Amino acid sequence: MQDILSEIIAHKKIEVARQKEETPFSLLEKRISEETIPFHSLAAALEQSSTGVIAEFKRRSPSKGWINRPAEVTTVVQAYEAAGAAALSVLTDEPFFGGTVSDLRAATKCVTIPVMRKEFIVDEYQIYDAKLSGASAILLIAAAITKEEAKRFTELAIELQLEVLLELHDERETEYITPLNRLIGINNRNLGSFVTDVRKSYRMIDLLPGEALLISESGISDPQVVSQLRDAGYRGFLIGECFMKSEDPGESLSQFLRGVGS
Repeated sequence: MQDILSEIIAHKKIEVARQKEETPFSLLEKRISEETIPFHSLAAALEQSSTGVIAEFKRRSPSKGWINRPAEVTTVVQAYEAAGAAALSVLTDEPFFGGTVSDLRAATKCVTIPVMRKEFIVDEYQIYDAKLSGASAILLIAAAITKEEAKRFTELAIELQLEVLLELHDERETEYITPLNRLIGINNRNLGSFVTDVRKSYRMIDLLPGEALLISESGISDPQVVSQLRDAGYRGFLIGECFMKSEDPGESLSQFLRGVGS
């Protein structure tokens, strides 16, 4: 089975190096220091939400190809907000997921709920870029970075007033958790094969700190699964493909939320 994650990370490092040449690090720092960038807490949104759904904008995936190629980010995220999403996730990887940083910038300008940059972060540069683009949170994927990098990236994010969702995929990655990690996600997807199994969230919950806000990611398409995961202790649910594959993702989310807890 091809290791898709390794391929994505190799490409991402080349991509970031090119971005640094086009727009120097120092210029990002200068812009951030000069601008007032709104912040909306993802943690607070999940604590206050009765459903905890983080609705994701995703045009394609490496395993299934195009899900919704013509989707307009502003139309979809505004519909997500109107439907009752607790927060949003916007994919910014183009080669594998069909997203861009421009999508993130457009999304953060037209909604008032938290927006997380969904990206394979391998360099501090991407964290500065996320802040400058208006994100209120970033994703850090344990499988993509070292423990030292995870800690360093988390500290930088906090310094920039960005919340961090630390994403884990197996029991070994619990070693990445530090007291700084308030938001912890379990990705039900195998990042080597991209196969999903929601049972992973149930298996790993006893290994996670009780004081953390727990988020189950990927492979959720049944509202009753959200209710069951909430009963188990999860407070956030990252869902994208389930909504994006429909002609009207906002209406799909609205129908989904009506089924949660029913």
